[in-house]
Amino acid sequence: MKENNTKKIRIDVDNMQDAIALFGNRDENVNYLRKKLGVNINMFDNAVNVEGEESLVDRAEKLITLLLDKAGANVINKSFIRFCSEIVDNDDSDRFDELAKVVAVTARGKQIKCKTYGQAKYVDAIKNNSVVFGIGPAGTGKTYLAVALAVQMYKNKLVEKIILTRPAVEAGEKLGFLPGDLGAKVDPYLRPLYDALQEMFGLEVYARLIEKGVIEIAPLAYMRGRTLSNAFIILDEAQNTTREQMKMFLTRMGEGSRVVVTGDATQIDLPSDKSSGLLHASGILQGIDGISVVNLKNKDIVRNDLVQAIVKAYEEHGTKKVNSAASTAKDVEDV
Repeated sequence: MKENNTKKIRIDVDNMQDAIALFGNRDENVNYLRKKLGVNINMFDNAVNVEGEESLVDRAEKLITLLLDKAGANVINKSFIRFCSEIVDNDDSDRFDELAKVVAVTARGKQIKCKTYGQAKYVDAIKNNSVVFGIGPAGTGKTYLAVALAVQMYKNKLVEKIILTRPAVEAGEKLGFLPGDLGAKVDPYLRPLYDALQEMFGLEVYARLIEKGVIEIAPLAYMRGRTLSNAFIILDEAQNTTREQMKMFLTRMGEGSRVVVTGDATQIDLPSDKSSGLLHASGILQGIDGISVVNLKNKDIVRNDLVQAIVKAYEEHGTKKVNSAASTAKDVEDV
């Protein structure tokens, strides 16, 4: 590192508890910050001292200042650091309180908050648009956050019903071999939706709302011919819809309804001769007023940190296969 490119700054700390929270248990947070930011960070004389390459120090100053400012009201951990880092990188610090507000509260009183900047933009899009496409890899909270917002809007009397649906597409298994009637066959495909709703409402309230028809969970095929008004409608696993199914679903929307379509473009289980309705619709409808397409990335994965690494490895492997195939095709062409 060249001497004339280095910079050293001092960030005064008014509350030592905030500094303790910033550094974390056994310096876990500050070690993560040092690695993430590429600068040296130390505590001395009631101040956080940062030293390193000038451009890196400038970025570190903004992030550490934001973390210290929000330490009292938030738990500082890797997830929160990543969230604040993206807010700083997007120059969105003025909107921190808006982006970090509680999305919903579960039946047990647990507060649901966005854990990444991408999730915050996704929630913001759902609040401000009639139709939202949430596209991203597993573990980015697409469905869970949509369900949380659906429950909040129902509790606030903004909608009268919650309707959740997904295509019953077989992922390597044949539905015909499963025991039971149609309901029993498709039930496993809808289980993630049941679980999210039960956590939000509590089991007793959930069961009562199901019985009253306020909550409806059904296969996508059951949507045909209906008009869904004053409802919050979620289509999950939409990468497995055909173009015809997607058009059918989107045209079910009636007055006062909100639609969220979620899916993972890397996990399409349709036959090879069928194109994904999710990819087609999100492409041709993007830019229409009232419709928003939000693409969540690997960095928005909020499950075990290993999930990010797994998704990345599969993506890199897929890229290598595409490049290898292209190279082979070129060699054959040259011959």
